[in-house]
Order: sequence, then structure tokens, then C-alpha cells
Amino acid sequence: MRALLPFACLAALATCASPSQAGLSRAEVALQVAALAALGRALFFDPALSASRAQACASCHDPAHQFGPPGPSAVVLGGKHLRQPGLRAVPSLKYLQATPQFSEHYYDSDEEGDASVDNGPTGGLTWDGRVDRGREQARLPLMSPFEMANDGADEIVATVRKAPYAVALRKLYGAAVFSDRDKAFEMVLEALEAFEQSYRDFYPYSSKYDAYLGGATTLTPTEMHGLALFNDPAKGNCAHCHTSARGRDGTPPQFTDYGFAALGVPRNPAIAANRDPLYFDLGLCGPQRTDLADHPEYCGMFKTPSLRNVATRQVFFHNGVFHQLRDAVAFYAQRDSNPEKFYPRDIAGRVQKFDDLPERYWTNINVEPPFDRHQDDPAALSEPEIEDIAAFLETLTDGYRSVK
Repeated sequence: MRALLPFACLAALATCASPSQAGLSRAEVALQVAALAALGRALFFDPALSASRAQACASCHDPAHQFGPPGPSAVVLGGKHLRQPGLRAVPSLKYLQATPQFSEHYYDSDEEGDASVDNGPTGGLTWDGRVDRGREQARLPLMSPFEMANDGADEIVATVRKAPYAVALRKLYGAAVFSDRDKAFEMVLEALEAFEQSYRDFYPYSSKYDAYLGGATTLTPTEMHGLALFNDPAKGNCAHCHTSARGRDGTPPQFTDYGFAALGVPRNPAIAANRDPLYFDLGLCGPQRTDLADHPEYCGMFKTPSLRNVATRQVFFHNGVFHQLRDAVAFYAQRDSNPEKFYPRDIAGRVQKFDDLPERYWTNINVEPPFDRHQDDPAALSEPEIEDIAAFLETLTDGYRSVK
């Protein structure tokens, strides 16, 4: 069973609460937790927390789009004047609550059936897993020069102090909370983390597939066929990384194993940084993550995201290179059999496969099925089968209501 990250709200009340909150009953603690999450919600939607005063957390992680990117742009513009392009596609913030802390050597007997199996790099938040907790993740966009672009904690705390929800912060942490800028900033981050642990918003398990697993609905023949292809090791083999079965304890599937893989997706010319032919986003080994820079065996690896709500997205993979769900599925099925569909050609007409990863790291690229084909081999999936898997993935969208 995967270890869950500590629940932010309870940790906050245990370690940071004012003395007046000591000895609270369980019901009173629950009320405090709800108040902290409500404060986090207010912070999440406040554009004043950005240097531009026009970009909130919700601007990129749009609740109307399952807390993922609101449009088809590969990256979002941010910075002090909303002109600075990002480097990666915006990930969804949903279904992160069970993410284990990052480990280079992860052992999961619940899924593998053998505690001796080393799953390799696993866990952490963001595309490169460089932080483990929601409060640490919240810090990144607040300070990033191409996101909310604050110069430091003082700037954020000064804004919060003047906001209407400052009253809630004082009520939770005491009247003197703003006397210590560093502590006040940590409380802001903690509140954001608490909001992102709200199950109704972030992990409701309300998709058609969840209803199907609970016996409340049936899948169409197309969806059932797509599920079979998704699970079949000789076809899609998607469930190898995007687990689709309940856990042994009955927990709903997360549709990720939280691991990392190098897929060799095509370079995206829409990312401004890619105009420099010497720039490469290498995921685990940099440039945004720096502690694993001396591990060339990790270069090109990015975290396997949950496929829940994937059909609502308009950008796919870490660099947002694809804009249609069907195209993302086709890449898995045809990357090696039909590379000309995805990669550019050089002046001699040769397909420039794996053009977004230096050749010295190509040994890291995943070659497990369906990535075990060679050019001109039959693709792992036919065109109708690709469509059926895409139809199944539609059943992972939250907010399903059965038609009776």
C-alpha cells in the first residue's frame, strides 16, 4: 500500500496552531481544518498574489478544466507583465493526494507482489518530482519568474495582510501571525496545501468508470473494448504504468504508478526555450531539478501523470506537443512503427526521431510494449483500436451522472 503524504491541515494544527487551539475536540479540529481549507481556496483564486496582479493559481489550474490548463497553449504566459512563457505544460492538481514522497528506489509490494522489486525513481510532485508536499509545490509558481513572479515572501505576505481573508489567517494562527513574515508565508503555503486536500474538489472519484467499478452503470461495448486494449500487455499495455484496477484494499485506481519514464516525445517548437538548439528539458536530471544532474541514466524521464480527466485536456505530455487525446494515444501505438507521423525530417529527408533528447541519453527511452516495434512493423494498435482506447479514457472524466 502506498504511503500517503501527511494531511496538511492536521499537521498545521498540530505544529503551527496558537496555544489557544490546544485541547480541541475532534469536531473542533474538523472545523479548524475546514476553515484552513476555505482560506486556501480564497488564496488559490486571488490574482493579487502575483506580481502582475492578474494571475491566480486558478488561472493555470482552472477548476472548470479539472484544475488543469484552461486552453490549448503548450505553456502559459506569466511573469511580472504576463509576457514570460513557461517551460512545461501545466499539470492537473487533481488526484495527487496519494502521491508518495520521491525516492530513487521505490518498492511497492501491493502492486508488484514482490517487495524486492525496485521500481526505480518514483513519486514527488511536478513533472520532475522535485518537491514532496503541496505547500512546497505552491511555493514554486509563487516565486517562479515565468509564473507569478514574486520577488520574495515579504511581497506575498504584504498582499495577504491587506486582503479580506487576513481576518481568517489571524483567527487560525493568532493575532500576531503577521509579526513574523517567514511564519506568515508558511501559513499561506499551508492553507493552499489544505485546500488542495479537499476531496470534493480534488479527488471526488466521480467518473463513469468509478460508477462502473461500483456497479452503478455499465460501459458501452466500445468503452469495454477500449478498457480491454488499455489493459492488454500485448496491445496498449497502458495499465502497466497507468494502473486501472482497484488496490488490494479496495481503493480506487489512480491511473498512475507515480513512476518516471523517458518516452522520447517530439520537440515542441511552440515552447520559446526550444528555439535554442542547445536547450533540452531533461526532466529528472535538469535543468529545473538540480539534485540529480549527475545521474545521466535519468535524463529524459518525466513523471507518469494520472489519466483521470485526461480527456478534458487540450495539451498532452510534459511539453504539450499534442493537442488531441487521440494523437497522444496514437503516439504510444505508432512511435516506432510510424515515426514519420510525429517527428520532423532533416534536409536529406530522414526522420529525426527522438529530436527532443540528446542521442547520448537514448538508452533511457522506454522500449517496453507498445514501444517495442521497429519502423514499418505493424503498429501495436489499429486506427479503430486507438479510437476505442480514447473512448474508454473519456469515462475517466469526473462529474458523471448516470442516465436512468
